[in-house]
Order: sequence, then C-alpha cells, then structure tokens
Amino acid sequence: MLQKLLLAIALAALLASPALADCKVTIGVVMELTGPAGAYGQAGAKSIEMAFHDINAAGGVLGCTLVADTRDSQSQGTVAVDAAKQLVEIDHVPAIIGGIISSVSIPILTAVTAPARVVQVSPASSSPTLTALGRDGKTNGIFFRTITSDALQGVAAAKYALDLGLKKLAIIHVNNDFGVNMTKEFTAAYKALGGTITGDTPYNEKAANYDAEVTSALGGDPDGLYLISYPTDGATIARAWISKGGPRKFLLNDGMNSGDFVDAVGAKYLSDAYGTSSGTEDSASTAYFNAHYKAFSNLDPGSPAAVQAYDAGALVGLAVAAGGAATSAGIRDGIYKVTDPAGTEITAGPEGFKKALELLKAGKPIRYVGVIGPISFDKYGDITGPFREWQITDGKIVTKGQMTTADVDKIRAQIAGK
Repeated sequence: MLQKLLLAIALAALLASPALADCKVTIGVVMELTGPAGAYGQAGAKSIEMAFHDINAAGGVLGCTLVADTRDSQSQGTVAVDAAKQLVEIDHVPAIIGGIISSVSIPILTAVTAPARVVQVSPASSSPTLTALGRDGKTNGIFFRTITSDALQGVAAAKYALDLGLKKLAIIHVNNDFGVNMTKEFTAAYKALGGTITGDTPYNEKAANYDAEVTSALGGDPDGLYLISYPTDGATIARAWISKGGPRKFLLNDGMNSGDFVDAVGAKYLSDAYGTSSGTEDSASTAYFNAHYKAFSNLDPGSPAAVQAYDAGALVGLAVAAGGAATSAGIRDGIYKVTDPAGTEITAGPEGFKKALELLKAGKPIRYVGVIGPISFDKYGDITGPFREWQITDGKIVTKGQMTTADVDKIRAQIAGK
C-alpha cells in the first residue's frame, strides 16, 4: 500500500511539473527568406537555428529550451515592421535577431524595437546610418550588430581595387540606405587614394531589366564595374553589363559573395571578379562552424551572413543566461557580460556553451570568441574587425588575403591627412 501511495505521489508531482521541453524561451527572428536578399536570410536563419540547437544541447537557458520564432521579411521594410510588431506586441519576445539588409533592419529599429526597448541584433546590416542613430540617441542602447560598418568596408574595398590595378571604376548601386552609404564611403576613400569614378548610377530593386542603368554606367569608359547589389538583381545587372560589351572586371560588395550570383552569371565571365567581406579571425569557433554547418543546414559555411548570424544567435542565447531573465533589459546587459574582455574565453558548439553556462551560473564573466573571432561592442553596438579580400576563381569564391583592423585604420589616417 505504501509503495502504491509513493508511486501515486511521484506521478502526481511529475504531472504537475512542466517538462523541460514545455519550458521555452522564444526569440523573434526576422529574416529575408525571400526577395533579393533571400539567399542571405536563408543562411542566416539556419545559422541562428544551429546556435540555439547547440545551446540547448549544452543544457538550455534558465532551465528552458531556446527557440526561434522566424518570420519572413520578404526583403521589404514594411513587411519586416509588421512581422516585428507581431513578435513584440502580440508574442512579447524579449529580443529580435534581424534583419539582414539595412533597409530592413533600420525600419524595424526605428518603428518597433527602439520605441519598445526590445533588444535587436543584426547579423549583416552594415549601414553607417545605424551608428548615426546610436550616436543621436535614437536606439535606446538596445541595438547590436555582428558585422562591421560600411564606413570601414568602403575603405578596404577602395584599397583593394587600386591594388588590383582598377584605377577607373563605374559604380552601379542599389538605391537604398545600404547602397547609398556604401557608395559614399567607397567613393571618398577611392578618390583620396588616387582612383577615378567615371559614373555613379543608382538602380531600383526588382526591375525587369537594367539596360538603361548599364548603358549609363558604360558612358565613362571605365576599367571595370563596382557593383553594390544583392545576388538576384546583381546577376541581372552583370549579365547586361557583359552583353553590352562592358569590361569583364568586377569589384563586388560583401553581399555578392554568393554561389547563386556566380551560377546565374556564369563562372567563365567572372574570372576577373573580386570583392571584400567582413572577415574573421580564425579561432576554434571558426573550425567548429566550418566542420558542422553543412551537415546541419545543407548550405555552405561560406554562405553570406552565415557566420555572423551564428554569432548573433549565440550571443543572444548566452545573454539570456547571463542576464538571469528572458527580458530585454536582461539580454541587453547580458550581451556585455558574455563579451567581457576580462572573462574566460568561450568557443562555439555544445562543449563551449556548456562551459559558458556553468561559469555564468557561478556568476563568473565570459568572453565569447565567435566564429568571426573575438567580439566586443562599443556603446553604439558596433564591432571592429578584419576584412577578407576574395576572388571568383573557376566558379569558386577564394580568399586572396586579409586586411586587418589596423590596416584599415592606417589607411583612414592616411586619407584624413590629405
């Protein structure tokens, strides 16, 4: 009888206590799963999913499972704002990861997350406007990004172009905040270093063709084309450029680091195509990601925004644990606690995250060394980091070199001194 009574009590307790799987911490994710930036968003969403999976394998956060509620922005700011509002105002998520492109992240920030004081982490939005919003006190200290600003990439791209012998370039750029700012930063640096811009042509997304823009850009007899775009529209523009007899020398922005772009244009036309991307400082996290991402996502670990998105997911997940509560304030403070320069170094993957969670539970600081390298944020949520110089070779995107943060700073000082 006693045995049956004890069994009944144990069963009642089990039924009364929620299982770990029923306890969830939900983070909002707004990604460009379709539209011109769809390739980035699909890779980014998988990376975040992988980061959460790895944290859950290490024990989860606050005794709960970390999950992503992912919405498609369709690469449109208005759609993104509506999705973010649902996540914040109806589902009450404590943080949003996204968007990928700046023309999505900025409206989410200004219309939703900043007013609501909900943490937002972008894996790939590089517009200097985001820094300016922080500087002007319009982000409420809740915005972070795991990619360097275009103010730095423009300098790196200008130096790389001239090192390649591209002394006269036409520019065709997407007519949004990202494209306009990237063009501005590149042009200033390129001219200061001795380059010549033969023409600057904006384009609007999703047009049936870009023959008029290409014809205009060809008018100045350039050595090549600096194409600031996304894979889908970029491929259409590149094909038009080639068909109209433009020189087959291309400089490309980070978002054009895409196998889809290469396949759509044709590798044989891109043997003189080069680009810059926000780089990584190789670490154990880099090795872990490169070894496991393909099996998890069926995507290449070099996919645009993949590494930055994994780190964004890892930081938010660890910040929940560090902050002690699944709240925006807790996550905001927790992000700085898990990137403490004086903390124990933590690497990606279940083993690294298990160590991190143990240290955080004991009240000890950690420093997450991400897939992109050691991460630290300034007061505007920006990071600094190296840039990767790459080339398309036999249809593959191959790293040719790296420009360190110190290299970029040196060039900026040189330009400022002129």
